[in-house]
Amino acid sequence: MSSHSSPRQGWDPGTQGTTATAARPPRNGLGIAALVLGLIALVSFWTVFGGVVLGLVALVLGIVGHRRVKRGEATNGAMALIGAIAGGLALAASVAVIAAGVSFLNSEEFGNLEDCLRNADSAAEERQCEQDFRNDVERG
Repeated sequence: MSSHSSPRQGWDPGTQGTTATAARPPRNGLGIAALVLGLIALVSFWTVFGGVVLGLVALVLGIVGHRRVKRGEATNGAMALIGAIAGGLALAASVAVIAAGVSFLNSEEFGNLEDCLRNADSAAEERQCEQDFRNDVERG
């Protein structure tokens, strides 16, 4: 009988009694995804999609991937952790940019600019509105 047709091919008596999960390859996909999405989120944190959505997804995937490492199901703990940190930083930076934008749009100076531009009848008056706005921002 050839070795290819043996019913015990690949059987090792030393593994008798072990679980099937020990023979599984590491499940590193979440850690890799967290790292990739975290880096993309860092580069595009100034957008809502890049910073908030991708940052949050990278953070969650990184945490889940790191938990897999702790359970022995994955081997890329550093990658998952870096992805989670990058996602968290991108999320925080994006929230800061959004807060600054909302604050600016709700500012008195911006309201004055809107009123001035609404009442401007010529390009020269619009330029004067812009100049007044710049002056208000520099003073304030």
